[in-house]
Amino acid sequence: MSTKEEVIKLIRDLPESVTLDDIMQELYIRKKIEKGIKELDAQKYVSHEVVKEKLGKWLN
Repeated sequence: MSTKEEVIKLIRDLPESVTLDDIMQELYIRKKIEKGIKELDAQKYVSHEVVKEKLGKWLN
């Protein structure tokens, strides 16, 4: 499915009372999720253990 087709489907699946801001928010969220999935696939992430260690240092 092309990007255009995916956007059209996303809009069709929203309620009739949707606003332009709602549509933009849905697109933004979808973009961020897709970016995150690509980063995970490329193994560009920080492990839970490393995050806990860093937060522990910041919070103490």
